[in-house]
Amino acid sequence: VIRPEPCGVCGSRIRFGKTAIKCCQCQLLLHTKCREQCPSLCVPRPHHHAWPREGVLADFAPSTPPLVPTLVVQCVTEVETRGLTETGLYRVPGAEQLVREWKRKLLRAGGVLPALSSVTDIHVVCGVLKDFLRGLKEPLGEGTASSLTLLPGAATDIADDAASDTALRHVVSKLPPANRDTLAFLMLHLLRVSQSPDCKMDVFNLSRVFGPTLVGHSSANPTPLAIMEDTPRQCKVVARLLSLPPSFWKGFVGTEQENLVPI
Repeated sequence: VIRPEPCGVCGSRIRFGKTAIKCCQCQLLLHTKCREQCPSLCVPRPHHHAWPREGVLADFAPSTPPLVPTLVVQCVTEVETRGLTETGLYRVPGAEQLVREWKRKLLRAGGVLPALSSVTDIHVVCGVLKDFLRGLKEPLGEGTASSLTLLPGAATDIADDAASDTALRHVVSKLPPANRDTLAFLMLHLLRVSQSPDCKMDVFNLSRVFGPTLVGHSSANPTPLAIMEDTPRQCKVVARLLSLPPSFWKGFVGTEQENLVPI
């Protein structure tokens, strides 16, 4: 190794002068000691799909439906595998430096991600997912034809629940396909988190965490006062989204659910 790089299996850095193994097909680099833990099958690294450091959600989405970025799928899968017994999931922060390091590592990896099983603290994985969503050029709930930002004055304030749900479903269905599919995948995940008694993260708590991340502001450059005024409305939107039945969200991602299994 001339230039130190992270091991694709354990995630630890392979230091200068050390011997490493690299796959001729997918270019996966790993410690010699990690060879036994390496997946038996590999996928050629798509040279045309290098992820940008920032962009809109569609820049990170695959070319076939459901259009959910691999990073989101892998983080959610890891959280559901070993995190649903952790108190304060998504509320308790992970170590900031580790969150930054793993987000950078995953973005650099593109479509072929290193395993997150080596991340000891599941709150770091949660932090990576939140930081990725926060770092998008546009919030997940934004789009050219539709926007969840418009909901606080519309669907969330309609007194009749049926009419409110209809308006909500309409706005979601008009989001760009990648935003819509990823939102659906995320809502199904957050519903599972809210139903875990160990997490102690009900819909109200989750909406407070994800409201400002998923829903945009009422203006392009909000003042501190506008941010304070927008926050309760943003939380209200996410709470309403989580009140929709799982069958609605499965309509966007359920039919191709097998495509979401991380490599």
